[in-house]
Amino acid sequence: MERPEIRVRTARLDDAAAFAAIYEPYVLRTPISFEEIAPNAEEMAQRVASVLAYAPWLTAFVNDEIAGYAYASRHAERAGYRWAIDVSVYIDERFHRRGIGRRLYTELLPIVERLNYRRAYAGVTLPNEGSVALHRAFGFELVGTYARVGWKQGKWCDVAWFGRDIGNDDAVPPEPILFSAL
Repeated sequence: MERPEIRVRTARLDDAAAFAAIYEPYVLRTPISFEEIAPNAEEMAQRVASVLAYAPWLTAFVNDEIAGYAYASRHAERAGYRWAIDVSVYIDERFHRRGIGRRLYTELLPIVERLNYRRAYAGVTLPNEGSVALHRAFGFELVGTYARVGWKQGKWCDVAWFGRDIGNDDAVPPEPILFSAL
C-alpha cells in the first residue's frame, strides 16, 4: 500500500468537528475509550483549547482531509508530576495503517521535550496490537497493567501503561514551559 503524503500542524478550534467524528467510533464501538457518550464538536473544541494552553495538540491531514490527531495532556495534577505527560493518538478508521500515528508522534514527542517534560506515558486498553506496536516503535516500555480497571461493552477491560524518557534526566529539571509560549 502506498503511503499518503501526510501534513501535520497545530490543531485549531475549527478542527473540532472532524476530531469529534474521528473519536466517536472509538467511544461507541470499542473499549479503547472508556467514555460512554461521544463528545460533540463544541465539547471537543473546549478540550482542544484547554490542552493548547499548556501542551501540543496536532492535526494530521491526508490531502486536505483531517485523518487523525495526537495530543499531550497532564499525567496527574499534583505538583511533583509536572514533568510527566500523557500522550494519545486517534486516527480516522478510513486511514488506519498508513503511517499517520507514527508521523503524529514523530512531531509530538520532540515538542514535549522542548517544553521540558521528562517522561511520556500512554494508556492502552487491551487488546490493541496496533497501539502497542506504535508505542513500542517510539521507545515506550510497559510499566504496568491495570487489570479489570474499566467496564465497557459488557466486560471488564485491562489497560496497559507504557512509558518512556524524553529529554535529559536532569538532577533538577527545568520547569515545563507552556506550549502557548513556544
